[in-house]
Amino acid sequence: MFKNRTEAGFQLAEKLLHFKDKDVVVLAIPRGGLPLGTVVAKALNAPLDVALTKKIGHPYNKEYAIGAISLDSRVLSTPIEAPKEYIEEETKRIREVLRRRRDQYYKNTQPQDVKNKIVVIVDDGIATGNTILATIALVSKMSPAHIVVAIPVAPQSAIEKLKNSPYVNEMICLQTPHNFKAVGQFYDEFYTVSDEKAIRILEECNQNAA
Repeated sequence: MFKNRTEAGFQLAEKLLHFKDKDVVVLAIPRGGLPLGTVVAKALNAPLDVALTKKIGHPYNKEYAIGAISLDSRVLSTPIEAPKEYIEEETKRIREVLRRRRDQYYKNTQPQDVKNKIVVIVDDGIATGNTILATIALVSKMSPAHIVVAIPVAPQSAIEKLKNSPYVNEMICLQTPHNFKAVGQFYDEFYTVSDEKAIRILEECNQNAA
């Protein structure tokens, strides 16, 4: 379906050109969203940043998101599906990870202010939608004017969740296949994006835009 993340980024960018030269910030979900995010940011003549958030996994299934954490905020599913002690311990642990990631990603650059701006959230695909929903809720707390979610591929069930979110103003998804098992099955090349590669993408994109 897609040769690689860069090709998927170009296809997404074509659907987002009505935002070109507007007051936009592209927020990529690290780390797989960054190769797409840089393509979209360049096409829209917009700065690129990362959504510095991380999911809280269910105590019995870490892949199942029950919420998400940022450095200064937290959203949880309702009803809360885990003991309070677990939530507090995970919050502390995740914030340590995010602090390290912040120190890595913002060594030579600064986070973008998204208040009153159009925020385009980009990832390489969505499986259940739970993680990105929690991330969107956290982004909404930063008071953007408009939130757009742009992804190449997701199952229809995840798209419905996003459409029902009170925070999503616009949803762009290129493909909603029926036989969805994992995001990687829809890419010919689906390499792991290292932190080093992600940081380089972020810095190079914004240096070129400056």
